[in-house]
Amino acid sequence: MKILVLNGPNLNLLGLREPEIYGARNYAALEAYILNCAAELGCEAQVRQSNHEGVLVDWIQEAYGKFDAIVINPAAYTHTSVAILDALKAVQLPAVEVHLSDVTQREDFRQISYARLACQKTYMGLGFEGYKKALQYLVQGEAESSAPCFSVRV
Repeated sequence: MKILVLNGPNLNLLGLREPEIYGARNYAALEAYILNCAAELGCEAQVRQSNHEGVLVDWIQEAYGKFDAIVINPAAYTHTSVAILDALKAVQLPAVEVHLSDVTQREDFRQISYARLACQKTYMGLGFEGYKKALQYLVQGEAESSAPCFSVRV
């Protein structure tokens, strides 16, 4: 199984940006963690990060026919991007949304997730572990192209 893992804006600043919310580990540590989890699960993961909405949309579109599923942390675009939602819906790949923090416990504007409307599951508030759970969900065959979306929080 090939899984595309996409990370949105400011995740490249992990370890610097609000460590009390996002933790002290940096983006390189997150990328290594994801790739290690994928290897343990026997799947192939490609990890990408961009601060630009259009680049994320392009990568989602390019995933069609090349990847079996998508794990996405749209970051700030979670709450604003209909373009990312539309791209996820267009490619119809199983997708899982991940957030390092529990966005339900944060500002009011963070309560909306457009990406979630095209995702089968959401993991939030688990830090790096959320990515592992997303990969496990996809690899263990629980994902279905028509499965409803729901959230898992700690």
